[in-house]
Amino acid sequence: MKKIMNYAGLFLVAGLVIALDQWTKSLVRTLPLGTTWLPMGLGWLAPYARIVHWYNTGAAFGSFEGYGWVFTVLAFLVVGLIIYYFPQVDDQDWWLKLAMGMQMGGALGNVVDRLLRNGRVTDFISVGNFAVFNVADASISVGVVILIIGAWFKEMADRKKAADESDLADEGSGGESVVESGETPRE
Repeated sequence: MKKIMNYAGLFLVAGLVIALDQWTKSLVRTLPLGTTWLPMGLGWLAPYARIVHWYNTGAAFGSFEGYGWVFTVLAFLVVGLIIYYFPQVDDQDWWLKLAMGMQMGGALGNVVDRLLRNGRVTDFISVGNFAVFNVADASISVGVVILIIGAWFKEMADRKKAADESDLADEGSGGESVVESGETPRE
């Protein structure tokens, strides 16, 4: 039962990412390909951010065009590794579990597109001159950022804990040197 509950969080996060990704892509696909859209009154935002209907046959952010099949295989490998390693993550490392769920959902969100849309992934978020991307791409990227920041905080906490334990050990000995049995302390 604990194993099922452990995976429930992973599949919940991944499922929410996939659902949001597929829902937003379905809305964008109602626009003609190449069309740019912004809500009324937000035209001033166009140079900075806009919705544009675009297809991608490569990896995230339009890189490696034409190699979508490679990324489909990699996505399944990543999902398999996440499912394998997830139960080994300590429950206190919730940030790592969240990051894994976001990365799994993002990978599967784009795989759904590749499998249902002849290897093409619908992209629609355009910010400045950056490549057009989608919710799945953003989820993978944010998951990586959470992973890096969480690992950094965990390392800092572990270092502080080790330093505190070292200080306690020094205080416990009263600052005096320990004498092995049979030896006489020198003054």
